[in-house]
Amino acid sequence: MLNNKSILITGGTGSFGKECAKLILERYSPKRLIIFSRDELKQYEMQQDLSVPAMRYFLGDVRDFERLKQAMRGVDYVIHAAAMKQVPAAEYNPMECIKTNIHGAENVIKAAIENGVEKVIALSTDKAANPINLYGATKLASDKLFIAANNIAGGHITRFSVVRYGNVVGSRGSVVPFFQKLVAMGAEELPVTDSRMTRFWITLPQGVNFVLASFARMQGGELFVPKIPSSRIVDLAEAVAPNIAQKIVGIRPGEKLHEVMCPADDSHLTIEFNDHYVIKPTISFVTPVDYMTNAVGEKAKPVDQGFEYNSGTNPHFLTVDELRELV
Repeated sequence: MLNNKSILITGGTGSFGKECAKLILERYSPKRLIIFSRDELKQYEMQQDLSVPAMRYFLGDVRDFERLKQAMRGVDYVIHAAAMKQVPAAEYNPMECIKTNIHGAENVIKAAIENGVEKVIALSTDKAANPINLYGATKLASDKLFIAANNIAGGHITRFSVVRYGNVVGSRGSVVPFFQKLVAMGAEELPVTDSRMTRFWITLPQGVNFVLASFARMQGGELFVPKIPSSRIVDLAEAVAPNIAQKIVGIRPGEKLHEVMCPADDSHLTIEFNDHYVIKPTISFVTPVDYMTNAVGEKAKPVDQGFEYNSGTNPHFLTVDELRELV
C-alpha cells in the first residue's frame, strides 16, 4: 500500500510518529517518509536512529501554512499527529491550544488539497467525544474540520478520515512513565485521581497498525474507533508499583471519571465492524458513500440505538497482570 509512496507525518518526532516511521520502514519501501515537526533537537535525536535514504526531516509548525504547503509537495499520504495534548496545559493556555489544534488542522487540510494529496488521516482522542475540557473541544472541532474537508475538496482527489482512540501505554506525558518516575525516585505513595476512574488503553504498535489499516479501509468521511480494552487507574497503579500505597488526590481540571469514544448521541451514525467501529458523517457529501462496506470489502452492522462505547462499561477490562505485562 505504501510502497513507492511519499508519506508525511506532522508531529513526527512524537511517540506516535517515531513508532509509525519505524513500522512503515520495516514493512514498506516508501519513496519518501517526511517527518514534519518544530523541535530541531528531537529531529536530530530521531535522525540518529532513522537515517535511511527515504527519510526527510522538515522543520516547521502546523500553524505555518506556507511551510506546510511546501513540505507536502509530491506527498501521497498524510498522517496528522501534531497537537497540543496536555489537558492542564490547554486549560491554562487556551489560545495556544486553539492555534495548534484548530488552525493547524485547517492548514493541513488546505495544504493537502492544494498539493493533491491522495489520503489524509487525522489522529483524534477519546477526549473529543462529549468534551468537557479545552483539549477535547479543540480536537472535536478538528475532527469536524477533517470530515467536512471531503466536501471542501470539491473536485480534488484528496480524501480525509479521522482515527480516534484512547490513552497510549507509555507515551510521553502519560501516567505510566509518571508513575515509573515516582517509583524510581523512591516515592512512598502514588497519587491516584479517583478510585473509580477508568480509561481506554492501546499500545503504540496497535495504534500505528490501526491507522495504517484505516488508510486501506477509508473512503473519506469516516471516524474510525478501534475496539480496545479499558483499565481502572487503581489497577494500573498496582501493576506499576504493587508494594506502594495509593493516595487519592482528586480529579484534575478538565478530567472525566470515564472516557467515551462513541457517544450515545451518535449511535444512529455508528456502525460496527469486526475489530472497530465507524462513526459516519453527520453531513451529506456530494458523492454518496456506502459506509456499510468499506474499501477492502469488510461488512458492518448498525449498533443499537443509544449505544455508547464507554471506558467504564467496556466489556473488556485489563487485569493487573495484563497491565503489568504491558508496562
